[in-house]
Amino acid sequence: MRHVATGDRNAYDRCIFHVLDHSGRALLIAGLGVYPNAGVIDAYATLKVGDTLHAVRASDALGEDRMRLEVGPLRIEVVEPLRTLRLVCDGGPDELSLDLTWQAEFPAVWEPHHVGHTGDRLTLEGRRFVQAGGASGWIRAGGVEYRVTPEEWTATRDRSWGVRPIPGEQPGRAAEEHRPEGFHWVWCPIRFRDRFVMVILQEDANGYRTLNEAVVVRPEPDGHPDEQLGRPHVDIRYASGTRVPERAVLHLADAARKPLEIHAELLGGTPLAVGAGYPPAQDWQHGTWQGRGWVDRRSYDLTDAADLGLAAYGVTDHAARFTLDGEIGHGIFEHGSFGRHDPSGFADFSSVAP
Repeated sequence: MRHVATGDRNAYDRCIFHVLDHSGRALLIAGLGVYPNAGVIDAYATLKVGDTLHAVRASDALGEDRMRLEVGPLRIEVVEPLRTLRLVCDGGPDELSLDLTWQAEFPAVWEPHHVGHTGDRLTLEGRRFVQAGGASGWIRAGGVEYRVTPEEWTATRDRSWGVRPIPGEQPGRAAEEHRPEGFHWVWCPIRFRDRFVMVILQEDANGYRTLNEAVVVRPEPDGHPDEQLGRPHVDIRYASGTRVPERAVLHLADAARKPLEIHAELLGGTPLAVGAGYPPAQDWQHGTWQGRGWVDRRSYDLTDAADLGLAAYGVTDHAARFTLDGEIGHGIFEHGSFGRHDPSGFADFSSVAP
């Protein structure tokens, strides 16, 4: 645990939780990561309500006890591995704070081995699993308390580890001479009453698929093995003049090659670079040394493009309502499309939907 298998400074071990209200009222995103070769542990929580995003972030020196998942006011307690976890963020009555118990309803499922190169150099190698369930407890922000129940809220989580770029390194000639022309990404964990569906795709500028997954997972007592759902295709309707998705249809197929369609209605999104520390965040990014005992709280106006800057254009997590065979489910429609993407008709970084 203390001595990872690589000396790469970008070694990491991180998790993310999504907790969303089925009405689209609120979306909580929280996570914690350790960066053993940088000596850093950090965590964050953001809550989107309307056009306001409440955020708290914390960073500190990574200690010797790697089982202690705590930094600043944020902590994760593993009550029962792969089944029950507790998420806590301490704070005053008007500050973002929470106390949630996350309960698994489906087994964890592996995501595909994720590998990326810059030129000939391996710059990304991650293993991940994802899991869906419910949450109970409370969230407070801006003087308002939200009571969280599994019947009215969905909770998913993702855990990953390996090598993933963190800021502060000079990328050198390889990064300069191998700039990607385009990147297209969809990541959808979807919780239905009796099944969990996970869809992932990553494509380059030409539409070449570099990551591909569609699988359905049943509850553990069900006895049904995981079932692959073919090669997923996603049709996205964007808001005119933008690359902001409004609706989508996920085209899948079962083992008998019967076509399946999951319709996604997007309820509101949070750019991961705003408050949550993902690139291209300009105020804080994961794994960066902020000094000992650093804690930052702030709120963002998601309508203020000047304030958000480039952070508004990163990968965005949308709370979504999904429909499959007349059944309603809920989950996350995570999406990012940058640069040229021929299947979508985007010619370059400035291209938007008509």
